[in-house]
Amino acid sequence: MSAPSSGMPDVRVWVDGHLVGDGPSLDALDHGVTVGDGVFETAKVVDGQVFALRRHHDRMDRSLAGLGLPPLDRARVQEGIDAVLAVGPVAFGRLRWTVTAGPGPLGSDRLGGASTYLVTAVEQDPPPRTAEVAVVPWTRNERGALAGVKSTSYAENVVALAAAKARGASEALLGSTAGQLCEGTGSNVFVVVDGVVRTPRLEDGPLAGVTRDLALHWLRDEGFDVAEDSLPLSVLDRADEVWITSSVRDICAVTRIDVVPGTRTIGGLTLATPPVTPRELGDAAGPVTRRAQDVFARRAAEDIDP
Repeated sequence: MSAPSSGMPDVRVWVDGHLVGDGPSLDALDHGVTVGDGVFETAKVVDGQVFALRRHHDRMDRSLAGLGLPPLDRARVQEGIDAVLAVGPVAFGRLRWTVTAGPGPLGSDRLGGASTYLVTAVEQDPPPRTAEVAVVPWTRNERGALAGVKSTSYAENVVALAAAKARGASEALLGSTAGQLCEGTGSNVFVVVDGVVRTPRLEDGPLAGVTRDLALHWLRDEGFDVAEDSLPLSVLDRADEVWITSSVRDICAVTRIDVVPGTRTIGGLTLATPPVTPRELGDAAGPVTRRAQDVFARRAAEDIDP
């Protein structure tokens, strides 16, 4: 379903009621293209089934409300999901559905017409259970209009992740404008300090991750000491263990933390190097992380839509 010359994997694409191949599939004036006026969700697919679909739909409704767009048409999305998954078996993969404000002017105003609905799916190998991360000098605006919204306006994540990958990491971690630990470009972050599992509170700007929420719920059920706190970036220097969570990675242990120094000056203000020291955490997950991974895997296997 993707153009052979694109260099992309074989992505299945559905747009507004139609499976599309190599031809045009989106209005050039769609507000999702011109100004990033839209929201999206990504979920993992296991043996052809979408994990935690209801929770993802609930979060998309919150994102749509945050942008002032109509509630999600779940039946319409399901039509797209059914279409892309019917193309062929998916043992493990990534499903993404996107809703934009539809065609609009070349600016921030909206026309108020029908939303655009897109669903894509791609089969892939399960991701590794460990990762290296890099802390970047850019920040999340915990008081911005898009705080808590999973928006298609992702350019700042592209910049941050590229900087992290240039240092050999697979994820970038960002602080808030107040200097608190916030999140990754596509993940939430947890630390283990003195046996307590801690993750940044939502008031400090991270997205309310579906996997984050399930991890909090399931780990508390299983007797872990878990807290949502305001955490300084420097907690990464003293944490015994660190992990990140996302819808495709589940719980992924962090084995190395690097730092991307400030690289440019804007309006006379030079980006500061994050107050974190590069460190190695070991080649494998620590004991608390391993237990958390085992709990998450077991509970997820028991219920495809928890």
